Amino acid sequence: MTHAEFRRAYSAGEIRVEIDPAMAGRYLSARLLLPFVMMPVVGAGVALALVGWVWTGLAVIAMGIVAPRLVKRSASRFVLTQALEDERIYGEVTGTNILRVLPAP
Repeated sequence: MTHAEFRRAYSAGEIRVEIDPAMAGRYLSARLLLPFVMMPVVGAGVALALVGWVWTGLAVIAMGIVAPRLVKRSASRFVLTQALEDERIYGEVTGTNILRVLPAP
């Protein structure tokens, strides 16, 4: 199914879309480089805690740990939105079976 057919069929309700949440989370994590973003944020939180800003440091550490998990949790919606908007991403996520197009019930 081409991207244009996918967009038309999805908006008309002719198809059902299934997204694997775990694979979508891994895809989005790799695409956004979340581990490489999380490491400096947690490191800055540790540095703040060590220089005396304990509560601020702990808050930054918590943010560095929780934010990527929240991003991964909403990955399915993000993947669907991006697949509807961008043909290249549609090809990637359907090619790796993150997004599966099924006939409507």
